[in-house]
Amino acid sequence: MQDIFVFGGGAWGLALAFAFSQKNRVFILSRRKLNLIRYDTSMTQDSSITPYQLEYDDFLSCYKNSNNPLCVIAIASAFLRDFMEKANFLSSVRHDMQVLVASKGIEQGSGAFVNEILEQYFRADSMCYLAGPSFAKEVMKGLPCALVIHSSNENLSKRYAQCFPDFIKTYVQNDVIGAEIAGAYKNVIAIAGGICDGLELGNNAKASLLSRGLVEMARFGAFFGAKQETFLGLSGSGDLFLTSNSTMSRNYRVGFGLANNKSLEQILNELGEVAEGVYSAKSIVQISKKHNLYTPIAFEVQAILEGGSVQSGLKNLLSNKRK
Repeated sequence: MQDIFVFGGGAWGLALAFAFSQKNRVFILSRRKLNLIRYDTSMTQDSSITPYQLEYDDFLSCYKNSNNPLCVIAIASAFLRDFMEKANFLSSVRHDMQVLVASKGIEQGSGAFVNEILEQYFRADSMCYLAGPSFAKEVMKGLPCALVIHSSNENLSKRYAQCFPDFIKTYVQNDVIGAEIAGAYKNVIAIAGGICDGLELGNNAKASLLSRGLVEMARFGAFFGAKQETFLGLSGSGDLFLTSNSTMSRNYRVGFGLANNKSLEQILNELGEVAEGVYSAKSIVQISKKHNLYTPIAFEVQAILEGGSVQSGLKNLLSNKRK
């Protein structure tokens, strides 16, 4: 039986803990005890093995007593660097830790991708990156989905793939930067998708927006050397279409709320969890300005998040007016 340590007690961290607990012994580590309690209250399908809920102080003894353990990081990208800088309990073991990264986003200020942050603490060949369309609530119900594990270390990816339950189909690929960009960018497009639906602009407009959003993501990724086929698969279009079309998506709800005259602060308070697109939009715009990249949807979303007109903002993207 494999021991797996999940860092992060948010919705996605709990969902992954549940999924892995079907075949493995799972330990959840969260900075908030309330999140750990949510595991029992939100789970709708019994797992064969109940995850252990640890405090950080208990981590080292459990980790060192495990046989070749695996780790999962599911911490919001906005808090990832702060977590790593304060995670002194990892210092004695992180040189040989094997990590599956389930965090998505781009760091504000530095514009660093998640892999760039974590490679300051772990070896690049000891990390894998999880991507693909997946709502935490559906994973917690044991509903089928498909995910992609990206890494330069194929053997490690396959090892993680074997740990997933039967209801999650996994694929192994090696486009880490493509998965990173797709995972961050789709949240920004999802905000635009929520705005489009909130303004009742129709199916034609929505199809146009998402198609152009996919092209914009891929163009941005190409600048950083991402593979274009990554954006056409589960990591890109699959995740984009899921996130941009459902009220289960926090980023979609941000856009929908803005279109219905709610303030960003009010929306985020109602969500109670991080909407990564709010942070990623600003970072993408900063990177685009630095490298002179054409990312009109990201620019318009960021302008709206900063208080610009929701109505005119999205309609400008869909207008036939030439600039």
